[in-house]
Amino acid sequence: MPVRVGIIGQGYVASTFALGLERIKKGEIGLNGIPLQDFLKSYSVNDVEIVSSIDVDASKVGSTLLDVVKTYFPTASGSYDSLERVRVVPGLHLGSARSLPIKAVGLEEELGLESAVHEIVDHWEKSGVDVVVNLITTEYTVPPKSFDQLRERIRSGESRSLPATYAYLYAAAVYAETVKPLAFVNAIPATVARSDAIVRAFEERGSLVLGDDGASGATPLTSDILEYLAERSRVPRGVVQFNIGGNLDFLALLDEERNKAKERTKSSVVSDVLGFEVPTFIKPTGFVEYLGDRKFVSMHIEYVGFNGAVDEIVVNARINDSPALAGLLVDLVRLAKVALERGLRGTIYEVNSFYMKNPGPEGSRSISRIVAYQLLLDWLLRLGELTAIPRYSVHNFIPELRKLYGL
Repeated sequence: MPVRVGIIGQGYVASTFALGLERIKKGEIGLNGIPLQDFLKSYSVNDVEIVSSIDVDASKVGSTLLDVVKTYFPTASGSYDSLERVRVVPGLHLGSARSLPIKAVGLEEELGLESAVHEIVDHWEKSGVDVVVNLITTEYTVPPKSFDQLRERIRSGESRSLPATYAYLYAAAVYAETVKPLAFVNAIPATVARSDAIVRAFEERGSLVLGDDGASGATPLTSDILEYLAERSRVPRGVVQFNIGGNLDFLALLDEERNKAKERTKSSVVSDVLGFEVPTFIKPTGFVEYLGDRKFVSMHIEYVGFNGAVDEIVVNARINDSPALAGLLVDLVRLAKVALERGLRGTIYEVNSFYMKNPGPEGSRSISRIVAYQLLLDWLLRLGELTAIPRYSVHNFIPELRKLYGL
C-alpha cells in the first residue's frame, strides 16, 4: 500500500523531493540523506507516491509535475511517468507570495475563501492523500486561540492577515472530518505543532500534525556542538550562526516578518540545549543570487573550559539547501502514515525533536539531534517498526555496557 503524499508549495524542496524519489525507484541513486533509509517495516522509500501538488505560481499551475521539476533540474533525463501523471493545481494565496517575483493566483480570488478551501478538500479526496506536506514560502504566524476562531474566519471570508498555512490546516481538518484521518507535516516556521489549539483539533479528528520547521542544515549542527560542550562542562559565552543563500526562500526572508519567523525557530535551540541564556545571533542574513540553492553557512561559538581557558569553534560550510530537507521528508511522510495506522493522534515529540527546529507540542524543548535520534529509534523500537537497528544507534552498545558493568 503506498503512502499518498500531497504537496503544498511546489518549489525547490518539493521538486527535489519528487525527482529524488523517482531516481531512487529507478535505481539511479541510493538512499543518501534519508536518515531511516529502508529500516521501517511498514513502508519502504519505494512506497512513497506523490499524488497531489498545489501552488500559486501562475507559471506552474496547470503544468505537469515533471515540467515543474525540469525548471529546477533542466538536465534531468529519462522517463518519470508518475511525475507526468500529476498536474499542479491552484492553491490558496492569501498574500503568501507577496514581494516575490512571481505572478500569484489564489483560488480564493475566484471562489471566495470558504469555497476555495472546499475545492482543496475535494482535490485531496480525488487524489486519495494520506499525508500533506506544507512547503510554502516562510510565513510569520500567530496561532489561533481556538479552532472555532479559525473556522469563523474562514466562513466569514476574513482573509486579511490570515496566513495561508492556517487556511490549509483548516482544509486538512475538514478532510479529516469528511473523508478520512490525515497527517499534516509542517516543514516551514509557521506555528502548527506547537499550538495546543491546532494539535487538539487534529487529535479530535483522529489526525496528526508534525512540525515545526524542518531541521536540515546548520541549526542541527549547532545543537550538536552545544551538546558536545554541555556534556564536557564547557560553557559557551556566545553563539553566532548565519546563512546566506540565493534561492527563492532566501529572497522571501528579506521580508522582516518572514525573517522574524525563521529567527524564532532557529534561536530557541541554544537556551533549550544549554538550559540557560547566552548572547546569541542566529538568523538568515542575506540573499545573494549567484549562490543559488547552495547556501553559505558560518558559525562561531566561544566557550570557557578548565582553568578559565577561552576557546572557540569556527565552522564554514556550503550546503545544498533543498536536498537537505527533501531527504528528511522521505522519512516524515512514512512515519506520519505509520503513526496514523497505529492510532496515534495529535502530534509526536519523538519524531518532531529529531526532524524539526521548533518541535511540538507547545512548551517542548529543542534538543540536540544526537540525543533526539536515539529518542526516535527508541520510539520506533517500542512500536516494533524497525527492520534493524542502525549501527550508529546507542542501542547497539547497550548489551555490551550492561555486560561490562554487570547490569
